[in-house]
Amino acid sequence: MSENGQRPRRRCANWSGVTLDADSCYRALCARDRRFDGVFFVGVKTTGIYCRPVCPARTPGRDRCVFFVLAAEAEREGFRACFRCRPERAPGAKREDGAGRAVAAILASVDTSPRLEAVAARLGMTSRHLRRVVHAELGVSPVDLVATRRLALARELLLDTELSITEIVFASGFGSVRRFNAAFVARYGHPPSALRKTESRASGDQGDRVRLSLEYRPPLDFAALLDFLGGRAIRGVELVQDGVYQRAVRAGSKRGLIRVRPLPGRHALELAVSPSLVRTLSPVVARARRLFDLDAQPAVIDAHLSRDRRLAALVRRRPGLRLPGAWDEHELAIRAVLGQQVSVAAARTFAGRLVELFDGWPSAALVARSPERSLTGIGLTTARARTLRALCAALANGDVRLTQGADAEQIRTALTELPGIGPWTADYIAMRALGCPDAFPAGDLGLRKALGGVSERQCLALAERWRPWRAYAALHLWTSN
Repeated sequence: MSENGQRPRRRCANWSGVTLDADSCYRALCARDRRFDGVFFVGVKTTGIYCRPVCPARTPGRDRCVFFVLAAEAEREGFRACFRCRPERAPGAKREDGAGRAVAAILASVDTSPRLEAVAARLGMTSRHLRRVVHAELGVSPVDLVATRRLALARELLLDTELSITEIVFASGFGSVRRFNAAFVARYGHPPSALRKTESRASGDQGDRVRLSLEYRPPLDFAALLDFLGGRAIRGVELVQDGVYQRAVRAGSKRGLIRVRPLPGRHALELAVSPSLVRTLSPVVARARRLFDLDAQPAVIDAHLSRDRRLAALVRRRPGLRLPGAWDEHELAIRAVLGQQVSVAAARTFAGRLVELFDGWPSAALVARSPERSLTGIGLTTARARTLRALCAALANGDVRLTQGADAEQIRTALTELPGIGPWTADYIAMRALGCPDAFPAGDLGLRKALGGVSERQCLALAERWRPWRAYAALHLWTSN
């Protein structure tokens, strides 16, 4: 990286919500400013180590620092991850432009390792163009991104759990021990067994669970997240109790449970995973982070929304309010249709009956093939049952692709072309299934009531000043009622 700071400025402007050059990065490093944790990394030329901007180690001189947007970029340049600040634990930094969507799609595919052509097709571009966009904007290749993500998880498991090397190989997404060892040595200069022998670790295995920490940028209103998810918890699938979120998880033929709770004294949540899910650990971690919106930048979002007097008091009351995501995109879409024009409690009842009908949460393909009478049997109207079957058919055959990195506006258009799905349902799905920060269901009665009983058109006009964080504004308004 050049010393004039041009690359950090070009790449960080849309990532963090502010313009960063190398000097700005150094000031954030000196202040150990948590707003920038995971937004950039610093390589120290004299040690060959790269760190998070919140690293507790002594701050190096400015002339010894090189700044990177991605850990993958630092590692490609030969820097090794710090053992004190643990860069592999850093929260991510969401980006809503083409490069950001490409990164989201690539990293969401780490667990299944599809051909790059398949990822590009979901984004409506060629694989060549996908490679070009990622490399031009971020300075690394898609292969670098995937390798860094897998090796980061492997490093965390080596340091924090008692899992065997073989278990870690498959948990982190590698297909064989040989390939894992070769990649680890090429990246870190020593075999994984050497890291485990020389570094002390706190056991991440307790009882029948594997435990990992999911770090975030503070503040985080975890109570508000639990209130939202608990009010919509599906009987037989989810449970929110005593400050803990738990749900049943199915990954292929594997089934198990996850539990999420705050870690006292740390800006992190603890994710406890059943041993049966160890081989699917990479997607489980990614889904948990999306469910609790742990890669959000609350300081940027709250500062923007606080400029509006209508929201300023709400933001002060609930700083760090996050956008509740979805464990599974198809599941959320189905739940959105179940919730059309009924109360949250009624939607929850319908979802519980759907679980009973199919002995577990059904796939979209299974619902699409179901007779209409079986869906009306759980209490849905005939029209709602037809809408649900049409949606599930579109999800199953690929007419609607609810994947990370998808263009929210294109998805919204595709959804509203289906019978019985209007703007509210499409926006709600974009908000929670895709994590779109600017999705805004302006027709929602609760939002309009919170704004003084305005019309849908007036609601949209008022929300213009909240872009690009209208989804978070909606959460503040909903929780104010």
